[in-house]
Amino acid sequence: MTTWPVVLAGCAVCYLAKLTGWLVPHAVLERPRVVRVAALVTVALLSALFAVQTVVDAGALVLDARVPAVAVAAVLLWRRAPFVVVVVAAAVVAAGLRLAGLG
Repeated sequence: MTTWPVVLAGCAVCYLAKLTGWLVPHAVLERPRVVRVAALVTVALLSALFAVQTVVDAGALVLDARVPAVAVAAVLLWRRAPFVVVVVAAAVVAAGLRLAGLG
C-alpha cells in the first residue's frame, strides 16, 4: 500500500473525530461526570507520554540523565519555584550528569 492513501485515510478519520466532537450537544459536555473524566483522561495521557519520552528509548527502559533532571524539576515544582528556575535547574542537572559521563 502506498503512503498517500494511508495519509488521506488518517486525515479523514481525524476530521470525522473532530466533527463528532462538534456534533455532541453542549448539555452532554457540561455534565459533571463528563468533565471529571475528560480531566482525568488528559492527565493520564500526558503522564503516559511523559513516562515514555523520559525513560524509554527504542523499546527498552533507559535510566539516564533525564531521570534525575525530572526528579529535580518535580521537587522544585513541589516547592513552587518559578517555571524558568525549574527548567534551567533540570537542564543544568542533565548537562552536568552527561558531562560527568553518567548519562
